[in-house]
Amino acid sequence: MGILLGLLLLGHLTVDTYGLPILEVPENITGPWKGDVTIPCTYGPLEGYTQVLVKWLVHRGSYPVTIFLRDSSGDHIQQAKYQGRLHVSHKVPGDVSLQLSTLEMDDRSHYMCEVTWQTPDGNQVVRDKITELRVQKLSVSKPTVTTGSGYGFMVPQGMRISLQCQARGSPPITYIWYKEQTNNQEPIKVGNLSTLLFKPALVADSGSYFCTAKGKVGSEQHSDIVKFVVKDSSKLLKTNTEAPTTMSYPLNATSTVKQPWDWTTDMDGYLRMTRAGPGKSMPIFAIILIISLCCMVVFTMAYIMLCRKTSQQEHVCEAARHYSTLASCHQKRSGRLSSASSEDQLHPGSFLLLQGQTSFN
Repeated sequence: MGILLGLLLLGHLTVDTYGLPILEVPENITGPWKGDVTIPCTYGPLEGYTQVLVKWLVHRGSYPVTIFLRDSSGDHIQQAKYQGRLHVSHKVPGDVSLQLSTLEMDDRSHYMCEVTWQTPDGNQVVRDKITELRVQKLSVSKPTVTTGSGYGFMVPQGMRISLQCQARGSPPITYIWYKEQTNNQEPIKVGNLSTLLFKPALVADSGSYFCTAKGKVGSEQHSDIVKFVVKDSSKLLKTNTEAPTTMSYPLNATSTVKQPWDWTTDMDGYLRMTRAGPGKSMPIFAIILIISLCCMVVFTMAYIMLCRKTSQQEHVCEAARHYSTLASCHQKRSGRLSSASSEDQLHPGSFLLLQGQTSFN
């Protein structure tokens, strides 16, 4: 009988332990003073169990105080001290971790994560776990230097780029940028922010840079020295590992000035045409395009002038033909009038004869 009761009790404990969601919370966690911290609180979602309530409580004195509540109506921050500083995860199912920003020393305490589920049979199950939050003034770590582009620390001239200095520790953290000098001279200060901006980057900006970080706790930390190189956009940098191929085509003209054009192909895939001597380079396709446009303009102007000249000649010919037609008609009319006058002169008595016949009658 005793053995049977023991088996029943063991079975009940097994169901109670493994048949319900289990909260995972660390025993303690440390956050940086004036920094941010996340207190983990997670569980594995189970089929049929629905989360209905989430609470975060902090121990003040001898009893816990609710600082956050999530129910069917939404999220509610219960203490004014945490307004704008507290957030609880909700994007991932089973993650209800607490996020605190701008930690103060009086945030040190014991925090309790409490979750309530509704079971498949309609009942509610509550689980909670307590963790200790420690707040420390952390010294600044060794800063790292990165760049915000895919070019790394070698960029073309004219590009807008920045070098970023990042360090961990309790804020505020002050940053200073330095540039190394030649001949063992002291580095010069070139910036006092975490970001060193070049807008745009020039060839003269090439050199060795490093940054320092200093917080309220600990000593000043130095980053590694990085070599920043800005390539000339008109002349590709040639290193010992490059094997450029250059083909020169001098154009001999009737003038006394020779204008050689160089086609330079480097291993990095650049293809450009540059004029020997100082000046800006112009791609070959741009020159061909300009020449083609000039030819088209010349041909168009010649065609327009030819059409206008042809039209004027046709107009003159038409006017000449019209004038000749009028002259011919005028001559014919004058000929008829002269014939009629001659007939009147040859028969002067015809009028007298007719007049006499009229009188006789």
